[in-house]
Amino acid sequence: MSYTFKNIKVWQKAHELVLEIYKVTKTFPSSEKYGLTPQLRRSVASVATNIVEGYKRRSDKDFAHFLNIADGSLEETKYHMLLANDLKYMDKKDYEHLSILADEVGRMLSAFQKKLMT
Repeated sequence: MSYTFKNIKVWQKAHELVLEIYKVTKTFPSSEKYGLTPQLRRSVASVATNIVEGYKRRSDKDFAHFLNIADGSLEETKYHMLLANDLKYMDKKDYEHLSILADEVGRMLSAFQKKLMT
């Protein structure tokens, strides 16, 4: 079995978050078709995408840099989730579940960055 980005635990968890966000945003109002829905989807996809891009870089320093970008995208995602919750576009249970998942991804990103930089 070859090692790919799919073997990276933080990518797996980030991908899970992407799938959950896509599922929840399907229920957003049609008025958000060009607003919050694509913003939230893009920011959460950026988390996983930057992990993948960093994985293919030639050094741990470069990989850590992309993990830092992923962490920034995660914070953007958390804000979009908060906004969607405040606007009542998602129910409290979904918001809490997604927040726990996002926090877990954040902890994993931080730990992986530290590991790469030591």
